[in-house]
Amino acid sequence: MLYQLDDIERLILEGPGLHVRFSRGFAADLEDGGIDGETGLELPGYAARPLDPEPWWTLPTVDWIARQLSRDPAPRSGSFAWLLRGRIVGRDAYGEPLLADVEVVGRLADSLLAVAHRVWSARSGAVPGDEQTLLTPA
Repeated sequence: MLYQLDDIERLILEGPGLHVRFSRGFAADLEDGGIDGETGLELPGYAARPLDPEPWWTLPTVDWIARQLSRDPAPRSGSFAWLLRGRIVGRDAYGEPLLADVEVVGRLADSLLAVAHRVWSARSGAVPGDEQTLLTPA
């Protein structure tokens, strides 16, 4: 279980390709298979959000991590955030990478997600739950 944003930053520095996924966990994902929820089509991998900062990102890495962890509302009932690495085999309908040959890295504590939301809200000037604020130019 990971409890601090610094733990995720350390994992990024150890090697590229770290992603976060919100689901019921890898075992449940294996059982359910990768399915596009809107169409029912089978996916070649599992959708996950990249945690490696993009080359254009010049702010601290911890801010990128907080932003990526804060993009979704609270996980659905029974779901949690977990870290993984894998081979990118495509993109889902929203442009997120689909990963195969998954290596589970760890699970994120709910308290870590709460900190990520506070960090990103402070950086972006957003009020939690006010996605429109994130779209307003500085």
